Amino acid sequence: MSSAVIQLLVLAGIALFLILRLKNVLGTRDGFEKPPISGAPKAVQKPVKRDFAVIEGGPDRDISDNIDADGKAGQALAAMKQAEPEFGVTDFLGGARGAYEMILTAFESGEIEGLRPFLSPDVYESFEAVVQTREAEGLRVDANFIGIREIKLTDADYDATTGEAEITIRFVGELTSVVRDRAGEIIEGNPEEIKRQKDVWTFARIMGSKDPNWLLVATGG
Repeated sequence: MSSAVIQLLVLAGIALFLILRLKNVLGTRDGFEKPPISGAPKAVQKPVKRDFAVIEGGPDRDISDNIDADGKAGQALAAMKQAEPEFGVTDFLGGARGAYEMILTAFESGEIEGLRPFLSPDVYESFEAVVQTREAEGLRVDANFIGIREIKLTDADYDATTGEAEITIRFVGELTSVVRDRAGEIIEGNPEEIKRQKDVWTFARIMGSKDPNWLLVATGG
């Protein structure tokens, strides 16, 4: 056997010895193995805990948005809502806005007969007296309601014994109006001039009654 062949055999034996040693040290991979995780382990993020406190008996925004909830009027409104849970101050103000336009327009035009369900007897009689005086003097009012510039709840009162509730509203309306004589000539006012009318009206109703209408029981300027 030549020296070259002997050298090859020696080298092959050394290589085989090294392979066996490495196999014993490193082990073998069989089947699927997860890849090694590189880098430092990430910290586990704990869910952020948010504390939302439920306020029991907190302020009633339906009242506090319109008047001091801790004042006499605010407490009266709260009592109304307890007596009639369907009652809402904001809803009432929306109805009062419509009632103001309807009543004011009918009064200015002298057509108040249809207002009986919405006026107390005293208020109706005072409106009727003004209309009759105009007619006796041959005067006619032509009015055009423009809109309500301001509406504000100013007072409220509630009698728990009788269930009677009263709410006072201040209105600032805008309209044009002129007064004409029998011949139709303008004797007062300007049809092109928008004037502001300020009124303070009080509405009343028995809470819990089947009649949903609030009556206009007092007027002022």
